[in-house]
Amino acid sequence: MHNGRMPLLTSAVVLPGTLASSPQPTLATDGLTLRPWTHDDADALVAAYADPTISYWHVRTMADRDEAVAWVDERRTRWAREVGADFAVADGPVLVGRVAVQHLNLHEGVAELAYWVLPSARRQGVARRAVGEAVRWASDDVGFVRLELEHSTLNEPSCRVARTLGFELEGVRRAHYLQPDGRHDTHLHALLAPGAGSVRTPGSAT
Repeated sequence: MHNGRMPLLTSAVVLPGTLASSPQPTLATDGLTLRPWTHDDADALVAAYADPTISYWHVRTMADRDEAVAWVDERRTRWAREVGADFAVADGPVLVGRVAVQHLNLHEGVAELAYWVLPSARRQGVARRAVGEAVRWASDDVGFVRLELEHSTLNEPSCRVARTLGFELEGVRRAHYLQPDGRHDTHLHALLAPGAGSVRTPGSAT
């Protein structure tokens, strides 16, 4: 009896339910805590998205507390639906940034990293430490085999973070981001889990 679903020749790299079956974890690394967002972060989120650099590169503002609370609720929904894991980055009790593991493809084992750092915490290695811990969690604890980090070619700090963490530059995607001032070319970086290299095309030279 055919159930109407097309059979696949591949199995899921990360099994459905791996994330949603448990609460989103809290992670710790090198003086920073990566934790789920709460409604108590609403005022800090409004302030963060008032920063011109954050609002520009992330193409949004956060108008008021109600909007911030709705944004937090959407992060929880994304975890429950297994399409994203979004972490507040804190130094002690103080919010200093955000890191997200997003655009999750459990079957393929692919995810994308995104982040921002508050002005008061920049140039202190926050992005490197926070993104590095998110990478460790996504690859070692969850099992993603390909992690991507994409940014405008004009965003040099993000390029440095990607390279520092071992993300290889794979190429330029032309006019891929729509920013407030028009379309930007982007750099696509990727980090592969050990043993996740490409298979050679059958019949290719060895």
